[in-house]
Amino acid sequence: MSDQLVFYTNPMSRGRIIRWMLEEVGQPYETHILEWATIKDPAYLAVNPMGKVPAIVHGDTVVTECAAICAYLADAFPQTGLAPPVGSKLRGDYYRWLFYAAGPLEAAVTVKSLGFEVPPDRKMMAGWGDFGDVMDTLEKALTGREYLVGDSFTAADLYVGAHLGWGLQFGSIEARPVFTAYADRMAARPAAARAREIDDALIAAAA
Repeated sequence: MSDQLVFYTNPMSRGRIIRWMLEEVGQPYETHILEWATIKDPAYLAVNPMGKVPAIVHGDTVVTECAAICAYLADAFPQTGLAPPVGSKLRGDYYRWLFYAAGPLEAAVTVKSLGFEVPPDRKMMAGWGDFGDVMDTLEKALTGREYLVGDSFTAADLYVGAHLGWGLQFGSIEARPVFTAYADRMAARPAAARAREIDDALIAAAA
């Protein structure tokens, strides 16, 4: 398989998460910036029929959805140590928290931001219970720990840290001390700083 990595994004999108992931991976990649006015063009719909960013192409493999891209890149480049080895007992926690952010965390934050509340007697119908359940579970997982999985940074930390950083910045996630400390640690990583610098420069250039 070709080693070429192609990244489709817009700097004002969830593509910022994948830019960070690519900077952690440290492999060369080609960036295609998509404008909102042309994101539904047939050429890009051939990459992602949803017509949204981000997406990556790695050789003949196309991957969309942020959590899936993070998981794929961590496995495609195992030398980075961004995922526990296959067969490791840590692999379960790694998958758990990576997809916890993609499922319960994002769903709970989105629903609350839209002004909806899950009725107490309907919590069983929601895959995440309610907003408080989600936040309490994540706070418990982070309390007393530097990282979510084992004693080293993984793609799960990147993805959860990105969600917390975004939510804290815009007030959609309450600023619990455990959340702010964790998000600050993740954002301080050199790769995260490089990614922000690249995307912020793109935004400034387009202004």
